[in-house]
Amino acid sequence: MILFETERMIVRRFTPADGDDFFALNGNADAMHFIRPAKNRADSDAFLQDNLNLYLDGSMLGRFAVYHKTNGNFLGTFSFLYLSGEANYHIGYALVPEAWGQGYATELVKTGTPYFFAGTDHARLFAITHPDNKPSQQVLLKNGYRQEGQMTEGDKIVEIFIIDRS
Repeated sequence: MILFETERMIVRRFTPADGDDFFALNGNADAMHFIRPAKNRADSDAFLQDNLNLYLDGSMLGRFAVYHKTNGNFLGTFSFLYLSGEANYHIGYALVPEAWGQGYATELVKTGTPYFFAGTDHARLFAITHPDNKPSQQVLLKNGYRQEGQMTEGDKIVEIFIIDRS
């Protein structure tokens, strides 16, 4: 199921057949550097299944596959998830290193943010980043998010960014 398309990308639900692509991202230590430890294949497959289970309730929750429209290459993930312990959604994205520096994250956030607001009645959308992940913070700021300080997410301190429904 396709969620949305950008000029260069298709964002769709993962399927069980996407295990190799999911692992290509989640098993890559460089890609996961600011997010979480890289996973081995078995843990990545279990993580994919956990993600597939998020789709079952019909909400917008989950991590979604991002593919290049023209060449079909797997680029990464785009997500809507709950902040820890809260009923607030946060946007997320992770790209394979080969896709870095080409404007894909900016394009995803530019299209994904209005997609979220069109599909929910939420008044705001959050984003969190590692304090040292300056490129990701720039993506959010370019797309109208504002920095709101820090919070603890799990066992990490993260920067908080917010955008309000316009």
